Amino acid sequence: MSDLAALAHHRYLALETVRRNGAAVVTPVWFVERDGQLFFSAPAHTGKVKRLRHTPRGRVAPCDERGTLLGPWIPVAIQPAPGAEAATADRLLAARYGWQRRLLDIFGWLRRWRYVHYTIAAVE
Repeated sequence: MSDLAALAHHRYLALETVRRNGAAVVTPVWFVERDGQLFFSAPAHTGKVKRLRHTPRGRVAPCDERGTLLGPWIPVAIQPAPGAEAATADRLLAARYGWQRRLLDIFGWLRRWRYVHYTIAAVE
């Protein structure tokens, strides 16, 4: 089992991205694991998406809903998911987070948010 697959039983993932000035920013995100890869989505206007545009790498660790770490950091590469994988990730996230995800989708629809889906792969 890969390090990333071992995170699958956690509900939240601490995602550390890097600002242009080098400062690290940690954000808890919902995620789903499939075939050793992790997927998450975020509204396109958020800071994490902007940071990932210029630095597509970071670290992940299991955490609780407030971002308190529950395990060690794992260095990762983070890339936008291709079309078919993005659709699969969206479906899996909706299934995993149920009514909470549906509520967020309604709020996002009302605000006209566009979501971006990402794949997370471990870096050696």
